[in-house]
Amino acid sequence: MVIFALILTLLLASCAQSVEKEPVSAPDVSVDAPAAETPAVEKYTPEPVSSNSLYVKKVDGIGNGFIMGMDASSVIALEDSGVKYYAFDGTEQDVFKILADNGITHIRVRVWNDPYDENGNGYGGGNNDIDKCVEIGKRATQYGMKLIVDFHYSDFWADPAKQFVPKAWQGMSVEQKADALYKYTAESLTKLKDAGVDVGMVAVGNETNQYFCGEKSWLKITLLMKSGCKAVREIFPDALIALHFANPENNSYPAYAEKLKEYDVDYDVFGSSYYPYWHGTLENLSAELAEVGKTYGKKTMIMETSWAYTAEDTDFNGNTIGEGSLVTKNYPYTVQAQANCVRDVINCAASTEGCIGVCYWEGTWISVGTESWDINHEKWEKYGSGWASSYAAGYDPNDAGKYYGGCAVDNQAFFDAQGHALESLKVWALAKTGNEIATKPDAIEDVNLMIDLAGEIELPATVNAVMTDDSKEAIPVEWNIDDAKIAEMKSGGVKKYDITGKAGDFTAHAYVSMVEYNYLQNWSFEEGESGWTATNLAATEQLYVEDKQTDSMSGSKHYHFWSAGKDTVEFRLEQTVSDLRPGSYSFDISIMGGDCGETEIYAYAITSDGEVRSELMPISGYGSWSSGNTGAFEVKDGTVTVGIYVRCSGEGNGAWGKIDDAKLNTSK
Repeated sequence: MVIFALILTLLLASCAQSVEKEPVSAPDVSVDAPAAETPAVEKYTPEPVSSNSLYVKKVDGIGNGFIMGMDASSVIALEDSGVKYYAFDGTEQDVFKILADNGITHIRVRVWNDPYDENGNGYGGGNNDIDKCVEIGKRATQYGMKLIVDFHYSDFWADPAKQFVPKAWQGMSVEQKADALYKYTAESLTKLKDAGVDVGMVAVGNETNQYFCGEKSWLKITLLMKSGCKAVREIFPDALIALHFANPENNSYPAYAEKLKEYDVDYDVFGSSYYPYWHGTLENLSAELAEVGKTYGKKTMIMETSWAYTAEDTDFNGNTIGEGSLVTKNYPYTVQAQANCVRDVINCAASTEGCIGVCYWEGTWISVGTESWDINHEKWEKYGSGWASSYAAGYDPNDAGKYYGGCAVDNQAFFDAQGHALESLKVWALAKTGNEIATKPDAIEDVNLMIDLAGEIELPATVNAVMTDDSKEAIPVEWNIDDAKIAEMKSGGVKKYDITGKAGDFTAHAYVSMVEYNYLQNWSFEEGESGWTATNLAATEQLYVEDKQTDSMSGSKHYHFWSAGKDTVEFRLEQTVSDLRPGSYSFDISIMGGDCGETEIYAYAITSDGEVRSELMPISGYGSWSSGNTGAFEVKDGTVTVGIYVRCSGEGNGAWGKIDDAKLNTSK
């Protein structure tokens, strides 16, 4: 459940909306800044990094000021829970020295206003208030790294789906909130300055996709942002100011940047989250950032990214990604593949004009123990080293209050469950020089097949070995399948099987889905719109095939719709099939979505005898797929048109949805 909660939290993107046009000035208030400048920091110079086992292709274009960042927000809570970190030679070391020694230049820390309940119990996630930030910042500065301060302006997690107002600001007008935000920002940064922390960047908000600190109007959002930016300019005038967004796959970044320009927000860096398993291609990310940089004259940065070095869970809590996760698996789950992923993201940033760097998210967040859930739970509750404690229920009852627990990204860290640095950590230093050693197989690419129940079951003779340089080479495979297994699969009905095999020194997996014969062309939209016709019956703004595996029932693509205005979503999506044998058939199609208000949605089939409809299909939220089946109908002349009708009144924020897995089968 934690996995799904985190997916829900990180995936949902908000939709564009029209707002007032009158500009509003940031509050004219001030906080006395300290007269002294930040004390000079003695330069820390790490030793050169080398590796005999990690393949790293050199990234061209990495300048001296390129940011190699690491979010390490949970370190204090983890150390309080007994976690220790070890360098490559096995000696225990300060984790910040280990990071600096391997090419990290900046440490990022999230900051929550008051992540504690009325009795002083921490909400979890590191219990990251400004005091924790100061403590981490001093240690980062000691080893020559700059600090990236990530203000959430919330008492707990803020992201595209959640931007809760801090407890102390609840009930305030937006003008009062702007004043409070300015003072809080200035006072927090002053604490960092007084402590001698080398602050290089300050993020005003976290993943603020048209939703920030409880506000949804760009007029109000930008008023708050300007208040935060004003405080940064006053306390740390040399620090870069970042604004942070997510979901580049929605191609909305230029629209966001236009709003920031329209309301005259003073910032330097347009930042983006990019998780390869959720956020589309690097090519699309680069195009989005390049457009913002070129059109609006802003620096850009990849503020969050990550990949798993293993599919295993180490803290009895379950992980965001792993084998069986509904994500885009661009790389294997290995130490080498983790390095390859990071190298590719760094290359994307370095080759995108105006992009100044990359920051990895929580690369130090590992398990607090491998003995039992009960022992770990005590630590999560006491020290805040899990993603959320039970005490967060009063502030976030619908997410943290239900799914509190441990870490869901321990398999995406750069340290193993015992705290030993992984070889992949060296990629941050080696990306500048390259380490192109001899390649070898690193993993076996999964095989995914769909086979008709009435067809022959044939598995491939070779599989792709994923090499350490991320290239692929075909190698022979011997599958563990016999006549008895084949007979079971043919008689077992619609079902998915995991057939293992031996490929060199590796275990191969063929995931075989046995399905009924589907008479539709391009039934899961993997070939785009081929075979399908959409008829816009109102003013639906977006109707197209989207490539996003996490939002698909099968494969990586589905049909997407969205519209901002009320009563603008109404369309048909259909396909005509000819040359059918006369007989009885049925049609089925699935949909999910949200913000739809009153709806009328049904599947239909049109034959020479007229139209047959399914029952009305509900649409009840992200990940909640509903299917419509017409039931049996007769095809007499060999031709039928099947499809789905969708009408949504909308709830004011734009109705949206996804359509997938259309099936035209013989009715039994």
